[in-house]
Amino acid sequence: MKNIKISVRTLVEFLLRSGDIDNRIHHAPDTAMLEGGRIHRKIQKSMGAEYQAEVPLSFSHITENYTLTIDGRADGVMERKDKPLLVDEIKGTYRDLKNIKEADYVHLAQARCYAAIISRQKDLEQISVRITYCNIDTEEIKIFEENLSRQEIDEWFDDLLNMYHRWAMYLSTWDDIRRDSIHSMEFPFTYREGQKELAAGVYRTIYHGKKLFMEAPTGTGKTISTIFPAVKAIGEEKAERIFYLTAKTITRTVAEDTFELLRNEQGLKFKTVTLTAKDKICFLEKADCNPVKCAYAEGHMDRINDCIYDLLMHSDSFDRDAIISYANKHRVCPFELSLDMSLFADAIICDYNYVFDPFIYLKRFFAGGNTGDNIFLIDEAHNLLDRGRSMYSAELYLEMLLGFESLISGAHPRIAGIVRNLSDEMEKLMVSEGACEVLEDISPVLQRLNLLQSVISKWLEEHAEGMYRDEILEFYFEITRFSNIYELINDKYVIYSENSEEDGFKIKLLCADPSDNLANCMGRAKSTILFSATLLPIQYYKKLLGGKPEDFEIYAHSVFDSTKCGRLVACDVTSKYTRRSEDEYRKIASYIDSIVSGKNGNYLIFFPSRAFMDEVGYIYEQEYYDENKVEILVQNETMSEEEREEFLGRFTAGNDIDLQSLINMDIEVEPSKSVLGFCVMGGIFSEGIDLKYDSLIGVIIVGTGIPLVCNEREIIKDFFEYSGEDGFDYAYRYPGMNKVLQAAGRVIRSEKDFGIVALLDERFLQKSYYEMFPREWKGIIRTSTGRVKNDVNALWKRIEHEL
Repeated sequence: MKNIKISVRTLVEFLLRSGDIDNRIHHAPDTAMLEGGRIHRKIQKSMGAEYQAEVPLSFSHITENYTLTIDGRADGVMERKDKPLLVDEIKGTYRDLKNIKEADYVHLAQARCYAAIISRQKDLEQISVRITYCNIDTEEIKIFEENLSRQEIDEWFDDLLNMYHRWAMYLSTWDDIRRDSIHSMEFPFTYREGQKELAAGVYRTIYHGKKLFMEAPTGTGKTISTIFPAVKAIGEEKAERIFYLTAKTITRTVAEDTFELLRNEQGLKFKTVTLTAKDKICFLEKADCNPVKCAYAEGHMDRINDCIYDLLMHSDSFDRDAIISYANKHRVCPFELSLDMSLFADAIICDYNYVFDPFIYLKRFFAGGNTGDNIFLIDEAHNLLDRGRSMYSAELYLEMLLGFESLISGAHPRIAGIVRNLSDEMEKLMVSEGACEVLEDISPVLQRLNLLQSVISKWLEEHAEGMYRDEILEFYFEITRFSNIYELINDKYVIYSENSEEDGFKIKLLCADPSDNLANCMGRAKSTILFSATLLPIQYYKKLLGGKPEDFEIYAHSVFDSTKCGRLVACDVTSKYTRRSEDEYRKIASYIDSIVSGKNGNYLIFFPSRAFMDEVGYIYEQEYYDENKVEILVQNETMSEEEREEFLGRFTAGNDIDLQSLINMDIEVEPSKSVLGFCVMGGIFSEGIDLKYDSLIGVIIVGTGIPLVCNEREIIKDFFEYSGEDGFDYAYRYPGMNKVLQAAGRVIRSEKDFGIVALLDERFLQKSYYEMFPREWKGIIRTSTGRVKNDVNALWKRIEHEL
């Protein structure tokens, strides 16, 4: 008999919702959550010795086909003289309590579930249910209480269980089907060298409940080598659900394809859902969940459960296409449908945000500190560091405050006045243009900000419509983010002010080291696997991504023949600021010409900045460019999806020719132009793209990739210096080297690929840099302006000999 577990909160929120989607105040960041714990504790302490706080409860509903275990934690349970036992549910809110006329039915249902469990356990004839609302600002309390007989509470609870029956029946049969398919599943390929050990390492990590930091060069098959053992672990009941977390759409597609391959070739029965950002999947041009403006939002809650069940019965892959199709069929919001399907998915493929972002994370899985037996598979994990810094940092701009005050001053003078007071407090901290100052105390600013937040929250609650309501709501989101991030500040943060010509004056809460926040989120999983083709130095990433000394590390073996990729380092050019000049740009342009002239084909050339690219590009075009032999493509500052595809399409044109026949000269082809892509390092073309075979035969990397020197980078450098680390390494060298390795990794994408990588900066010859080269980088040639043509020709002869 299958045992199904569900929390009281999830049960009632899933079954008892109804009506429209509403994007009013309750879609704001949940500021009540941060203060809610304090309010709970204060009320609980005030109730006296008879009041039991945070009472864990569990109930098993046994049927012929399954056992449904419902558990939760009642905020309060109190024995009362001459009165029925009381079950209390406490809710902190910013709403004006006079506007709350009755208890929210979902809140009431949650308390009733606890009451039903207790009444059955204690065999009570009567029980009282109370909802206690407390305004977080004023600490005013409003109570709604009801008394229920045993028959009333039993009938209500039985009805709820019957409503869940069809879902429980599905779950009871699906788990057996899934487990049997996993047990019969085999690895779908012949193991490459080291791949079996890699998959075994992932499984052992999950088994022991640890984290694994895995450097997995391109070609190791890291996607299948992580997904396969994770699925096997679920089949052995070591975990319940996989979260496959990515930073880019293309890696989400690879994960979808991998699960689909296991379904098609191995008969795997495994439900997967892909979460797509609301603005990308919404049926409207601009997402607006107001039911007046969106027909899919109107009555959504009344139709959604039938839609979920329909999709659940007819598909195992809830990808974007399936979500859109069924959302159209049932006239429901596609974004909300995808979130609901996650409750029934065995694997959730999504952006980092849905686990790590404190404002976006999936509360249905993680609210209230819930962990569960989850497995986190974090792809391209090197991206999580900067994303983590961004997610846990916040900024407050003076210009935003002044602009908002000017906009609303006529219609909302009280709010505008408070904004003015906040602006005044910020101006007291103003520094001169271009300057930056670390701040020890911003409590006067926070006091004004909290007052403003409270007043706007109350106004939004009382006004479903009104002049500038959308602008006020958007502003509310911004200031709420700042105040919520402030609650997270610890010794891993730096607060600073900066006055720049571009953005004006701001105060920033900078999460210099996101390791604590990331580790806390990873605590929501039984095990976390972090993998990337460029996770070097691995101790740097292990430290900053929340690893512990006892967590595991693997450096996966590269399966590619290193002799098929030639590598050069230039000893007489650099992108250092002190050397930037027309002469240096000309030498680099000469290098580019010498390298691309060595063999006709396609090359990507990466520069440290757009300005640097423009300088070198101008000289190359004036002195070396031959339009009959070369086509130049330039990465624009902003490119649409269509423009990106067109850019990459020029590299794949003509790939229907058999490569081996071309090498053996079995066929004759008309010589085509070489395609040179001028790109910015760290941009959209330096990672996450696959140009296989002769689509790309060379990458030229100008500079060491170190980030632009700026106030914030200097603050990060100083922060790690004070922490006993090498600040320059942490702020500049390591992030820059990651960009270099990502760009270099575009050349060899499969066993059939060949090509060259040229590093045009003499600093790569320093020990601090070459010690970070991957161990498969063998036989690197040191070259110079005078020798580069001969060195390139020699490399191509060696590579062609190996082919």
